[in-house]
Amino acid sequence: MQQKQKKYHIKTWGCQMNVYDSQRISEILQSLGYVLTEDSTESDLVILNTCHVREKATEKVYSDIGRLNLLKQRRQKIGQSLIIGVSGCVAQAEGEEIIKRAPCVDLVFGPQTWHRLEEMIKKIEEENEKVCDTDFPVEEKFDSLPTFFDKARINNGSAFVAVQEGCDKFCTYCVVPYTRGAEYSRPTWQVLEETNKLVKEGAKEITLLGQNVNAYHGVSHDGSEWSLGKLIDKISTIENLQRIRYITSYPAEVNDDLILAHKNQPKLMPFLHLPIQAGSNKILKAMNRNHTKEQYLDLIAKFKEAREDMAFSSDFIVGFPGETEEDFQETLEVVKKVGFIQSFSFAYSPRLGTPAVDYENQIPLDIKEKRLYILQDLLKETQREFNEKTVGKTMEVLFDRKGKYDGQLVGKSPYMQAVAVNNMSENMLGNIYKVKITSNYNTSLIGEIVE
Repeated sequence: MQQKQKKYHIKTWGCQMNVYDSQRISEILQSLGYVLTEDSTESDLVILNTCHVREKATEKVYSDIGRLNLLKQRRQKIGQSLIIGVSGCVAQAEGEEIIKRAPCVDLVFGPQTWHRLEEMIKKIEEENEKVCDTDFPVEEKFDSLPTFFDKARINNGSAFVAVQEGCDKFCTYCVVPYTRGAEYSRPTWQVLEETNKLVKEGAKEITLLGQNVNAYHGVSHDGSEWSLGKLIDKISTIENLQRIRYITSYPAEVNDDLILAHKNQPKLMPFLHLPIQAGSNKILKAMNRNHTKEQYLDLIAKFKEAREDMAFSSDFIVGFPGETEEDFQETLEVVKKVGFIQSFSFAYSPRLGTPAVDYENQIPLDIKEKRLYILQDLLKETQREFNEKTVGKTMEVLFDRKGKYDGQLVGKSPYMQAVAVNNMSENMLGNIYKVKITSNYNTSLIGEIVE
C-alpha cells in the first residue's frame, strides 16, 4: 500500500528575513518528503513563522494557534495527527512559554535553529515529545544550508539572499537583538555561491538581506573583510543578473563604499530603504539610534549627489515616550525635505524587555493615533507626488505577479512601485520589459509595453 504523501503549510509574518527563512524551511521539509499546500486544513504540519516587533502581531499568532488547535482536535477524533510549529522571533522571545500557554503546540524553534528541523520532527514523530530549540548558533545555521536550490525560492525572477543577520544596535524600542542575536556576516564565498546558483536558475533580481545589511563585513578567502559596497561590486559582475537591491540599512553604518556602489553599479537600483524612525534629535537619542537628524539628511544628500535619480523610503515610529508636539512636527519636516516615496509608519508599541517600556512620559493612545494619521496622510501625499512625476516616463519593470483582471500582470519598477499592464500573457512573468507609465493611482501605476 502506497504511503500517504505528507503536506506542510507555512504562514509568514514580518520582514523579508522571515520570508527568506520560510523559503529555507520549505527546502528542508521538501527534502524530507513533504509537499507544500496553501490550505492549512489539509496539512500534516503547520508552521507559523512569526514576528515580534509589535504586540498585535504576537496576539495574531496565538489566535491562529487556537484555530489550529480546533483542527488538531478534529483530526485526533478520526485517528489523524497534526504537528503545530511556531518559529521566528516570537518563538525565540517566548520559547517554552508558548507550549505552556498553548499545549497544542508541538514544536518551537527560533530563527537560528531551523537547520535542525529534520531532527526536531523526527523526535516528535518517533518519541512523541514536544521540542523547543531556541539556541543562537548563527554560523552553524548558514554552514548547514541545504545543498540544493529549489526554484520555488525564485519568485518570478526575484530571490532573496541573506548576507547578514542579528543586531548589536539595541534601539530602546526594539526586540531584534534579543530574538535574532548578535550581528553576524556570512563569508563572501557563501554569498557569491548562493547568488550565482540562483541566477543560473533564473533569478534576474537579487535582494541582499540583513537586519543591518550595510553593517556587512564578510570575510573573504584571503582573510580580508568586505564591506557591503565591495560585495555589491562583485555581485554586479555576475552574468545575466540584472538587478540588485538590499534591505534594511542602518544610517550610522552607511559608508563611502556603499554610496560609490550606487554611483558606479547600474545594476544596483536607485532606491534605498533607510529608516530614520523620528525627526527629533531628542527622540533619536532616547531611541539610541546613534545618529542625528542632520547626519541623516546629509546622507540623503550624498546619495543624491552620487546618483541624481535616487529615491528613498523609511520607517517611522510616532508617539515614542516623551515625544512632544514640537518633536512630532520635526518628523513631518523631515518627510517634507526628503519626499519619501514609500514608508512604513506605526504608533509606538511597548515591547517587554526593551528599555523604552519603563520610560516616563508614555504617550496616550489617542494622541499616538492622531499623530499617526497625520503622518500617514503626509507620506501618502509625498508618494502620490513622486508617482505623478513618473507618468509619461519609460521604466524597466520586472513582472512578478498576476493583476486583478484577466490578462493583467503587475511588476516592480526600479523604485519598487507597483506597475500594472493589461493584455499580457502569463509566460511574461519573471521577465523585465520597458513600460511607459500612462497613469497614476496614488499607490500604483498603470502602463503599457514599449515595443
